[in-house]
Amino acid sequence: MRLSVTKFKSPKPAWEKNDKKLYKKRAQVKSRFYYLFWGAATVSVCLGQLYVGTGYRMYAGALTRIMGAIEIEVQRSGRSNDEFRYY
Repeated sequence: MRLSVTKFKSPKPAWEKNDKKLYKKRAQVKSRFYYLFWGAATVSVCLGQLYVGTGYRMYAGALTRIMGAIEIEVQRSGRSNDEFRYY
């Protein structure tokens, strides 16, 4: 005995595809301006960080050159053995 598949079809659902109660409602609808704004804000913050980091690096290099040029000479004074004079 051979059973055909057509005899055991499942019944069609009672609801239609456009039934709004069955589909989850979107919590937030964001426009493209939302993404453009946050994208531009992110890029500007990253570029600002690079700008400040570059300036700090230049400042540190200049400060190192200045400190490297300073020379300190230490001499013993004639008064006692524990006194030093710095010039």
